[in-house]
Amino acid sequence: MSGGLEKKVVKLISAEDFEFVIDYDAACVSNTIRNMLNSQGNFIESEEGEIRFPSITTPVLEVVCKYFYYKLRYANTASESIPEFKVAPEMALELLMAANYLDT
Repeated sequence: MSGGLEKKVVKLISAEDFEFVIDYDAACVSNTIRNMLNSQGNFIESEEGEIRFPSITTPVLEVVCKYFYYKLRYANTASESIPEFKVAPEMALELLMAANYLDT
């Protein structure tokens, strides 16, 4: 790609080594991820744009990634026109723990 702007992406890797490649802006919905990617020094996360989450399972990380895009999409929208972000009840606790860790 010459002359065009390349969109920056981030690779998030689940406990099972499943890789989610998402837009940098979506990943930065998480304050934890934003801090990891923008930290000063020679940290592998900021150099390679890749973050491993050994305690977050693939299904949970998938929902987290969907939420990042949902949050970006509706960030500046009137609250009454934002659709509900549905979560399966059996995933609620794991998602809550992941959201807490990711500061989302």
